Amino acid sequence: MNDYLNVVQRNYANFSGRTRRREFWMFTLVNSLILLAFVVLMVVGLAMSSSRGESNSISPLTIISLILIIVYGLATALPSVAVSVRRLHDAGYTGWLELLEFAGLRIVVLIFHVMDSQPGTNKWGPNPKGVGEIKPAF
Repeated sequence: MNDYLNVVQRNYANFSGRTRRREFWMFTLVNSLILLAFVVLMVVGLAMSSSRGESNSISPLTIISLILIIVYGLATALPSVAVSVRRLHDAGYTGWLELLEFAGLRIVVLIFHVMDSQPGTNKWGPNPKGVGEIKPAF
């Protein structure tokens, strides 16, 4: 949960630097679970409407949950792209590869997200794991 809050609060629109796999995947997991909860609310609302025989009306629960999905989706769109760009940087790739998702090539970007961090410092900054860094002896 701390990784999720770190992305949303401190790195909301930070497209520079690097992000570890753990931070990326924890943000993605929490984000997905929150959206899933809103979708479940919407389905419950739809089920309530259909069980009452109200085929032409939508329950207030469905409308509220749909609004929550839209608002939450818009609020987390920017940090989602930002954490994805930083994850690509960590693997040693340019953040512009994120545009492949909008071209329908999500699987390609997903493969890059799964890759381990590039050891040492790369052009986007030091390794967030601290692995591969040369440390002074004293």
